[in-house]
Amino acid sequence: MAKTKNNPNVIVKVPPRKQKYIATPEILWQYFLDYVTHEADNPWLKIDYVGQQANKVIIPLATPITFEGFECYLWGLDIIDDLGSYSANRDGRYSSYVPIIKQIRHHCYVQNFRGAAAGAFNANLIARKLGIKDQVDSAIEVKDISDMKFSMKRRE
Repeated sequence: MAKTKNNPNVIVKVPPRKQKYIATPEILWQYFLDYVTHEADNPWLKIDYVGQQANKVIIPLATPITFEGFECYLWGLDIIDDLGSYSANRDGRYSSYVPIIKQIRHHCYVQNFRGAAAGAFNANLIARKLGIKDQVDSAIEVKDISDMKFSMKRRE
């Protein structure tokens, strides 16, 4: 219970400060390593048919590691559904988590970039996700065309 500044006779209930869902940055990092292991152990499966007899084969596909996927993983374990407060660190409560969040984001970026570069992931999708643009200069330079002669011939 706390008393207000303006009127010391008025007692205001102060809600208890919310406890952190993830107690320490080390636990957050361990959750991330568990997520990476989980994704490696549970690949997407592609069914393909090969050869003249069209033999069915099941091909395990690598899964991109993403920050959003990590949040979904934590949500699925009933730990937390959004790491936004930890990332933003608005009131300084999560200062010790910021370096770990940064490492997790870097790990996701590098894994996605390497996977796209190696052809394991769709390069266009990963480039969009990572904010990388493949720009092609398609500008056409037009010079003075006043000296050019044009003829209008009908095609037959």
